[in-house]
Amino acid sequence: MNLLLKSATIIDKSSPFHLQKKDILIENGIITKIAKSIKNDASIKEIKLENLHISQGWFDTSVSFGEPGFEERETIENGLNTAAKSGFTAVAVNPNTHPVADNKSTIEFIKNKANGFATSLYPIGSLTKGSESKDIAELYDMKNSGAIVFGDYNKPISNANLLKIGLLYAQNFDGLILTFPQDEAIASKGFVNEEKNSTKLGLKGIPAMAEELQIVRDLFILEYTGGKLHIPTISTEKSVKLIKDAKKKGLNVTCSVAAHHLILTDDELTKFDSNTKVLPPLRTLKDTKALIKGLNEGIIDIITSDHNPIDIEHKKVEYENAKFGTIGLESLFGALNKIVETETLITCLTVNPRNRFNVESFLIKEGNKANLTLFNPDFEYEFTEANIISTSKNSVFLNKKLNGKVYGIIANNKVIL
Repeated sequence: MNLLLKSATIIDKSSPFHLQKKDILIENGIITKIAKSIKNDASIKEIKLENLHISQGWFDTSVSFGEPGFEERETIENGLNTAAKSGFTAVAVNPNTHPVADNKSTIEFIKNKANGFATSLYPIGSLTKGSESKDIAELYDMKNSGAIVFGDYNKPISNANLLKIGLLYAQNFDGLILTFPQDEAIASKGFVNEEKNSTKLGLKGIPAMAEELQIVRDLFILEYTGGKLHIPTISTEKSVKLIKDAKKKGLNVTCSVAAHHLILTDDELTKFDSNTKVLPPLRTLKDTKALIKGLNEGIIDIITSDHNPIDIEHKKVEYENAKFGTIGLESLFGALNKIVETETLITCLTVNPRNRFNVESFLIKEGNKANLTLFNPDFEYEFTEANIISTSKNSVFLNKKLNGKVYGIIANNKVIL
């Protein structure tokens, strides 16, 4: 694969070409030349796109595809094609499959199904068997088979001793543990944010305290055990403060936020649109502002789509009975591009998640592999079903104005545009 990218603005703080407009020559998947102008002898395919910007390839740390077991929601093949066209050169796939990805054979199946695609897939192994919070899963075997981190998707580790054991055991191989921030006893049967809107609409609420109590517990255990902890998809103002304080104490903890929690609030509930039923639930404007501030201050390390396809039979039902989840790969960049400063957004999609999840980074410089995301940050449009590539169409951003267009990716010696 030989390509010539013309007039591309480079967004890569670690590159000497950051914020510069350059031509980029790629030969056999390697960046061989970066210059103000590179002459094409007509033998090389030229890519010239409106307001072209490029960055290191984006990495999403929380993606669900369904396969094996829930192929009606999404297959690995279509999921990886969706990720590529949405700008992601790598995704970490959650273990919420059937069977749960809690052993080496399931991890190997997922890895093998993902061979040969432009977007690389990294499995997340379940921390506990069956994600039931009763027994620790085969962490080391899964690591040797390709699992990069361990956690039960959208399920807290209710047994505090299991989290303690997991954090201690994973230190033997420098493993990263994920723990979902929700106290199930406090959350009970709630399914939206407990606040004014839930009361007015008569919907059962999940108080912010459910998230914050769990974070306090998990951080206390981390302080005792040591090790590495990642808290996915925080959603409240106090959660940001708790993690800020923990980092000041020197605890090895990071966290992520889902794109929809940076923009949307529980005011969306008035529409009774089941696509807005997500976990954690959409919170208040005060929380949203605190999350954005946490990003800008570097307290929140990673942005994720928390992409979770749900088939129509489980989404187009009464709000209370609908499953939690929204797709988000296709909409992430356009939703956040004008909400979060572009350089901060790119950092939280590239360097930060790759470093934390121990996935290789590819700086934009001569001699390195071409692992690039191509996009236009100034393109306003309405997000409709026509923009959705996923099999399931349960997007919380349907019919909303987005700003920012993804052209595609160059990765693994492949071009997806």
